[in-house]
Amino acid sequence: MLQLKRALYAVAMMMVPMFASAQESSAIVTVDAGRIEQKVTPYLYGSCIEDVNHEIYGGLYDQKIFGESFEEPVPMPCFEQFDVYDGKWSFADGELLSLAHNGAKIVSKKAITDGTVAVDIKFDKVGRGLKNAGLLLCVSNARVGADSFYGYEVSLSSDGKVITVGKHKNNWEHIMDVAVECNPTEWNNLKASIQRGSVEIVLNNKRVCVFRLSDPELLSGSVALRVWNADTRFANMQINDQPISLSADKPAEVSGQWVVATKGTAVGNYLLDIADAYNGRNSQTIEYISGRGVVGIANASLNRWGIAVRKGQTFEGRLYLKNISYTGKVVVALESADGTKEYARCRINGLPKEWKRHTFSLTANADDPKARMAIYIEAPGVVKVDQVTLMTTGKERFKGLPYRADISQMMVEQGLTFLRYGGTMVNASEYRFKKMIGDVDKRPPYRGHWYKYSTNGFGIEEFVKFCEAAGFEPSFAINIYESPEDVADMIEYLNGSTKTKWGKIRAENGHPKPYGVKYIEIGNEEMIYRSTNNEESYNKYIDRFNLLHDAIKSKDPSVSLIIAAWWRPDSPLSERLFKALDGKADYWDYHPLADDLTAGQEVEKQLRRMQELFLKWNPNTTMKCTIFEENGWTHNMQRALGHATLQNAVRRMGDFVLTSCAANALQPYKQNDNGWDQGQIFFTPSQVWSMPPYYAQQMASENHLPLLVSSSVEGAELDITATRSEDGSKLALHIVNIGEKSVRTKFDITEFGSIASAHTITLTAPLTEANTPENPTKISPQRSNLEVSDNLTCDIPEYSYTILVVSK
Repeated sequence: MLQLKRALYAVAMMMVPMFASAQESSAIVTVDAGRIEQKVTPYLYGSCIEDVNHEIYGGLYDQKIFGESFEEPVPMPCFEQFDVYDGKWSFADGELLSLAHNGAKIVSKKAITDGTVAVDIKFDKVGRGLKNAGLLLCVSNARVGADSFYGYEVSLSSDGKVITVGKHKNNWEHIMDVAVECNPTEWNNLKASIQRGSVEIVLNNKRVCVFRLSDPELLSGSVALRVWNADTRFANMQINDQPISLSADKPAEVSGQWVVATKGTAVGNYLLDIADAYNGRNSQTIEYISGRGVVGIANASLNRWGIAVRKGQTFEGRLYLKNISYTGKVVVALESADGTKEYARCRINGLPKEWKRHTFSLTANADDPKARMAIYIEAPGVVKVDQVTLMTTGKERFKGLPYRADISQMMVEQGLTFLRYGGTMVNASEYRFKKMIGDVDKRPPYRGHWYKYSTNGFGIEEFVKFCEAAGFEPSFAINIYESPEDVADMIEYLNGSTKTKWGKIRAENGHPKPYGVKYIEIGNEEMIYRSTNNEESYNKYIDRFNLLHDAIKSKDPSVSLIIAAWWRPDSPLSERLFKALDGKADYWDYHPLADDLTAGQEVEKQLRRMQELFLKWNPNTTMKCTIFEENGWTHNMQRALGHATLQNAVRRMGDFVLTSCAANALQPYKQNDNGWDQGQIFFTPSQVWSMPPYYAQQMASENHLPLLVSSSVEGAELDITATRSEDGSKLALHIVNIGEKSVRTKFDITEFGSIASAHTITLTAPLTEANTPENPTKISPQRSNLEVSDNLTCDIPEYSYTILVVSK
């Protein structure tokens, strides 16, 4: 979906004319403060959050343990001469086995320009359809993902009948198919010889084909093995007639986000138990076999980036233990990343033969930004562990709730008025509301879209509760395949009185007062794929929307519903969907791109067209638009200016647009794993800081005024909106200069009266710059008071967002 969205956005932005750099160094801005044009939505200052790039787990949610339910499988074997990119690979008896996967690859650390590479290939069974495996040549820029690399592919089909040659540059380009004949369940030798820009392919000593290395970006690189949807074995790999070892060290059987932790001479054994778990599928078995010391496991939070601890800081936690054959105590400790320094410990006794919940408290005796939590046993025996939680206490929590206070407070200080919880995560088939309520430790893990081993400690109720505490208006999306019965119960749970069945359950779960949710989206980016841009898909969405609409309205008619179908103004199917849901849906969700300097120009054009089409399809419609994802791939100054122009566009649209939610709200530093590199707030375990788009949002929110008044510009190309207070005592002009020159600007303000004071708040920097943990406020707003005179004038810097505030 990410690649498709990039393509759709790229096509759209190719049609946007770029403003020329300012050729004039002066401009005149005229404002008629008495001419009101629109009302500015108070929800303009929105943000979008979902558990993408670990915004929630590892971020806002205070759970320090990543992999709490031991759902992650045992890590891949460690290959000395290869890097693994996805899939399941194992080595035994001289054979490398890859289980079927759509594009898993293992890339040699050795590169060649000219030479030969050969390998024996055998499939476990004869396959049908698109199933193959083989060699990759001239490989570079390899990442996780089916087509995420540069290189050539030479694959043998799993029925032994075709050699396929193709090219990858983060995509797939077919070059040729050649008919062959071999037994795929026996060993077949596939060989590629690269000489002077040509590649000769040989199968079982018979020449198959020759092709040219015609792409200058693919002339050399590493070699690799790749599988496509077939269980495949490889053996006897050679590069330039020299054997290449396919062997690997077998890891201990410990769940993937945990590591073995032993001290002294103690010897342990580990098992990821898939038959006996307290919650979810797996639990972790720890066995102390012999020696002196301790045997156990350790967790260093999100992708092992560490747990930040400070001297005197107290953590509270819980875990579930089951005693198999152990008579001692279990030790829970905070310690250094290598286990050589201990900062706190707690000993747990009373271990029954059945699963039991144990709580503990740990107070650190030293500072360490990259600590870990360890669980040990001290003598021979066997213990099982499951569902581990570690959280901060006191002021480290936001208003006593399980959310990081530093991240939460920074979101509040951004001036957000609206927060949307949704995105592709809701399209996961197991994403269901009823799995997100009740005892956190019994909520079932599920296969998430962004992370396969997602857990439900933070769900829709936690989101709504966070918004309630932070003062944000909440909106969330639900999966379109939720049952009407469960959705009706969801509304009763969130908004019903305690006299209702599900309202009473909410109260029992600790929140007697109804949440009063007002906005719910049905699905997310539905029909975004070309393959789903058809009448059948639209009809299915209409049917699902109607079912869920009726369920929601039966419990609370005041809830506003949002269409999540991908906006295609030129498609007759959009008109069909509008007419089917008009009067039931209140808003249509539109997801524009905001990276470009002129984002606002394109967005305003699309919004006006949407409004015109709605009125054309039904002159009496009340349906409007909401922007729940303002997307892009940057978080620098350019994105801040794109965001500012987009906000100006929304101001000009008045009440037609409910909110504009910039994505993504949060981003963990150096943990981006999918390309959405657009966080407004960045964080590590011990630090939180803001990016330029954050400050653009904060500036706008702090200077919100409810009325849009008439304004115009003569001279330089500036993007301007003018807003006014209800009582007419204050003006705020939002000015974006996307040009490369500063503009001397004179302001001609009428119908306002005498000006008592004026000042500017300005955000400016080179387009590609962003803030860093070393210099977190390098790019931040600067205030400057202006001299009040009949000729109010100031300089609008190049590449800047400036707010001019004028008061009587």
